[in-house]
Amino acid sequence: MKIFFLFLLFCFFTSLFNSCFAGNVTYDRRSLIIDGQRKLLISAAIHYPRSVPAMWPGLVQTAKEGGVDVIESYVFWNGHELSPGKYNFEGRYDLVKFVKIVQQAGMYMILRIGPFVAAEWNFGGVPAWLHYVPGTVFRTDNEPFKYYMRNFTTFIVNLMKQEKLFAPQGGPIILAQVENEYGYYEKFYGEGAKRYVTWAARMAVSQNIGVPWIMCQQDDAPDPVINTCNSFYCDQFTPNSPNKPKIWTENWPGWFKTFGARDPHRPAEDVAFSVARFFQKGGSVHNYYMYHGGTNFGRTSGGPFITTSYDYEAPIDEYGLPRLPKWGHLKELHKAIKLSEHALLNSEPTTLSLGPSQEADVYDDGAEGCAAFLANLDDKTDKNVVFRNVSYHLPSWSVSILPDCKNVVFNTAKVGSQASLVEMMPEELTPSVTSPSKGLKALKWDVFVENAGIWGVADFAKNGFVDHINTTKDTTDYLWYTTSIIVGENEEFLKKASRPVLLIESKGHALHAFVNQELQGSASGNGSHSPFKFESPISLKAGKNEIALLSMTVGLQNAGGLYEWVGAGLTSVKIEGLNNGTMDLSMSRWTYKIGLQGEHLSIYKPDGLNSINWVSTSEPPKNQPLTWYKVVVDSPSGDEPVGLDMIHMGKGLAWLNGEEIGRYWPIKSSEHEKCVEECDYRGKFFPDKCLTGCGEPTQRWYHVPRSWFKPSGNILVIFEEKGGDPTKITFSKRKMSGLCSLIAEDFPMVDQAPVRKGGSGKSAAHLNCPKNTLISNVKFASFGNPTGKCGSYSKGECHDPNSTLAVEKVCLGKNECAIELTEENFDKGLCPGTTKRLAIEAVCG
Repeated sequence: MKIFFLFLLFCFFTSLFNSCFAGNVTYDRRSLIIDGQRKLLISAAIHYPRSVPAMWPGLVQTAKEGGVDVIESYVFWNGHELSPGKYNFEGRYDLVKFVKIVQQAGMYMILRIGPFVAAEWNFGGVPAWLHYVPGTVFRTDNEPFKYYMRNFTTFIVNLMKQEKLFAPQGGPIILAQVENEYGYYEKFYGEGAKRYVTWAARMAVSQNIGVPWIMCQQDDAPDPVINTCNSFYCDQFTPNSPNKPKIWTENWPGWFKTFGARDPHRPAEDVAFSVARFFQKGGSVHNYYMYHGGTNFGRTSGGPFITTSYDYEAPIDEYGLPRLPKWGHLKELHKAIKLSEHALLNSEPTTLSLGPSQEADVYDDGAEGCAAFLANLDDKTDKNVVFRNVSYHLPSWSVSILPDCKNVVFNTAKVGSQASLVEMMPEELTPSVTSPSKGLKALKWDVFVENAGIWGVADFAKNGFVDHINTTKDTTDYLWYTTSIIVGENEEFLKKASRPVLLIESKGHALHAFVNQELQGSASGNGSHSPFKFESPISLKAGKNEIALLSMTVGLQNAGGLYEWVGAGLTSVKIEGLNNGTMDLSMSRWTYKIGLQGEHLSIYKPDGLNSINWVSTSEPPKNQPLTWYKVVVDSPSGDEPVGLDMIHMGKGLAWLNGEEIGRYWPIKSSEHEKCVEECDYRGKFFPDKCLTGCGEPTQRWYHVPRSWFKPSGNILVIFEEKGGDPTKITFSKRKMSGLCSLIAEDFPMVDQAPVRKGGSGKSAAHLNCPKNTLISNVKFASFGNPTGKCGSYSKGECHDPNSTLAVEKVCLGKNECAIELTEENFDKGLCPGTTKRLAIEAVCG
């Protein structure tokens, strides 16, 4: 008996959440059932290779503090199986370590094995080598594809079983996914599609993992696999069987970015609205895609043209900081939903009409619990509604949550959580203590310039063009197409000092054109259309002229019907303006070279740095194409997250201490496109609804994880394709420069609600500085009718002159504080008959 007691004690202290006993996971029409208990679950997508192991515990903990129960991630096949049967689980790809961190945090895990994932990830997560296995067609009833898909799925499942990570083994994994959004593309695969779906489901179920399998966006998912929803809104989604629960695998709280495009934004109010509606209409498992988007390090981004940043405007930003107020607003929403959990899971809803676009869903078990959701679907007009003989004010496009069917503890349109001002604070590159230049004004740069065209021995030559991707097999972004022409001395353009025009057509993605080692110009497609045309005057001389065209990919296609067959590279090259008219070089003899010399010699890795002769200088060349730069620097001061500011560079790749920072390309979006000053949360969201950043670089800063730095002797390597100014590269630290709160007297507060024991029910403004900092200054405070937004508040006609003193009294010198909107703190007699607000902007120091 004593031994059994000690065993129980051990179980309790090792995990307050994950049972030491087998966790049985089943489901019915209402929810997942774990260890015999119904669960209403809020999940957060965090992709392990889009951050680094040193960040994982903090990301998971921030999600947990945000009211999340579950962490979800894809499994990235092409990051793990680098060649057939040879696996990688090191560094960012240490899947087992990531899942165990989730387990140690006392959270559940959803593992989306796929192994096709889309995810704006290179080639949709499928290894490029598989495309070149004879007879292979991805994602259909194709034997080679099914063979390798089964092998990888089985390998991952066995790895998880070996580490005892499935719930019945005492682990955190409660759901697994096979395939991904195949329903969008079934029509491209004919009869083979149905057979493939059935095979994939059977193959998955046969793995005997002890937890349910899901298929997202798959209306014909066969039993017992659960079909799930991916969308901006899933309240109207219905599973394909009355015996399956309503699961939302992807709620997109923002959107991805492509190089050269504007920045999309989804307001926190609309995200909260969509989540509340989902649970109002019987949802049981909800997952944010993404909760932390992270970074597409190296060449992992897909698209093509997906940026290196995969921030996604998620509740946790790319650098690991909570995005405020989105993170805080959703945290309050999660509290309100959890207060309603018992009633939601133990009663059937009754839907009541409260008006033409207003309704209530009531969950009343008749005994222990009653919860109600009041929704106003009108996207223009606020409404007052009567529910159970009480009047409630509903802002347009909002949901109010009443966990006791009486008191509103949360409304999706009323954002009461704090906002923040976040800045990238530049810090110049500092010579390392190991550098001979320490103490001098200038850094010591090492420079290596690539040849424009063939370096070493050509790979092959042929008449006409080859497909870029089929030639490089995605081992590099770069492929040289080179040829030469003879220009006669009698050409008219030589006498008139005019210039012929080079005309190029390409399937994508980008191009730099060189003639006689001189850059003539560049061109590219974009995230909406990969093919492009290049047209530019060129400088030719009498005699032989070398034409070298550097074709580039910017991430491979990651989704679509038969997507693996989408190619890239040149399709036509012509020169206009010669005596004989237009010279078509498309079927000329072209010589090819795969990749760059610096890549081939791995001069960005510590063990490859000395494989070429660098030229040392304190004044590195500027605006010079095809140039490698190397510099040894100190780590930036402090412990804030770091970004590399590349605004003064052109396009290329960057590494720190051999780690792949990724592609940089500070290309600007068009200043003539439409952008908005303010986002209206009301009405259905779509990716182009709320765009900013017109005329600005799509991505200026590139995340460099702190764990990649050493205190000194950090080797930064840059390959610049077309020319920039490396002396203006800086590190920038991501800092919260200010925090704000805007709260109104009628804002419901979950923590102060009467439904929670001991709550005062009064609205309060909350301020919370980052750890190890205190509120050092109150820059603005006004109780009355202030206007504006965080960083630009202004007083209204109605203003309590003692507002600043009241806030300072409660908050100065504290890490966090709460100021209730009470008569003790403010003059509530101001402006009778109006609902007053309190706006605060403070500084943490």
